[in-house]
Amino acid sequence: MSVPESNASVQTLGVSGATPRSDSRLKSHFWPAVENATDVDYLGNQGYWICAIVAVFSFAVAVMMASPITALVVVAYYFLGGVGVRQGSVYAAVLVLAMFLADLFLSPFSVLRIILTAVLLSNVRAIWIASRWNPTADEAVAPPRMDETLADKFADQLPMWLWPKIRIVYYAFASIVLALSVIGLVLLKLRLISR
Repeated sequence: MSVPESNASVQTLGVSGATPRSDSRLKSHFWPAVENATDVDYLGNQGYWICAIVAVFSFAVAVMMASPITALVVVAYYFLGGVGVRQGSVYAAVLVLAMFLADLFLSPFSVLRIILTAVLLSNVRAIWIASRWNPTADEAVAPPRMDETLADKFADQLPMWLWPKIRIVYYAFASIVLALSVIGLVLLKLRLISR
């Protein structure tokens, strides 16, 4: 039995013996652990996709509310935050969670929003644990970032290329948007109380 070309190249590169993830998929969403470099990479990738899903969800809600400028700001906020999360930025993960929490107070109750909030909170915890992880020599080898499929280019290559270029701008942009959102939320609540 011959080994297919792609498997042969994987074995040649030594990738097939990569350390497996230490958590199940469900546990990694809500209570992840970091035991090796594969876990660190997986949690960054997972956080990126969660932020991308939240960006699309929030964009759709803003478009349905007939607010295209808000929709563009929201999609940029969450997507670029996800890029930061993929690159291991705890601050980006906190900014994404804070904005979603602010939005949660403005929006009607939704089970989906509660679940997304729980996942984003877990995302902050995972990125924080991954950033504090102190590897030993054998566990420090990160798995290679792929670029074979469109999803690989989107989740592995784009964040590596984009984050160094936009990191400082994103921090300023996200902080301003979050501050304006919180001010708007406080003013709205004060207006409702004064009625």
